[in-house]
Amino acid sequence: MRVIAGTCKGRPLRAVPGSNTRPTTDKIKESMFNIIGPYFDGGQGLDLFGGSGGLGIEALSRGLEKVIFVDRDKKAIEIIKHNISLCKFEEKSEIFCNDAIRALKALAKRNLTFSFIFLDPPYNLKNLEMLITFIDDKNLLTADGLIVAEHGAEFLLPKRIGSLQLKRREVYGSTTAVSIFVQHENTEN
Repeated sequence: MRVIAGTCKGRPLRAVPGSNTRPTTDKIKESMFNIIGPYFDGGQGLDLFGGSGGLGIEALSRGLEKVIFVDRDKKAIEIIKHNISLCKFEEKSEIFCNDAIRALKALAKRNLTFSFIFLDPPYNLKNLEMLITFIDDKNLLTADGLIVAEHGAEFLLPKRIGSLQLKRREVYGSTTAVSIFVQHENTEN
């Protein structure tokens, strides 16, 4: 596992030990960022199921100004801190050990909005649609922002969730899919 492009290109990242966390493969990460970027001119990101921090770190390496990392696993939080330190992104990062819904509630109270929200929950998590609905209800996504949700290939998210519209769905092999949501009025872009 490594940073694919940008200021930290090629930097190896440490993975969370054990089988509870499934890092996004380099191939999927590269494809995902080629679709949504590939490079950014500022903006703020949220890596909600941070794991090793690979998606948020990739976004920082490609030009996001700041990323907030959230994971409920203390081992994952330590790995995120380590990987952020390796890339020298401490000043561009906030890291929280918290449940996804509690974290979203706290971010909404701070009136934060995000250009990119990365959702890479465990594939057996059944409330991905509810999380996207909550993000929409609390206006956590900027008007031109994207939600990038990685999930099991067998799982189909609706084409419309609140004011959000499925813009693209890519399937990688037999296990992984990525669904990208935008504000409904931005689906023509």
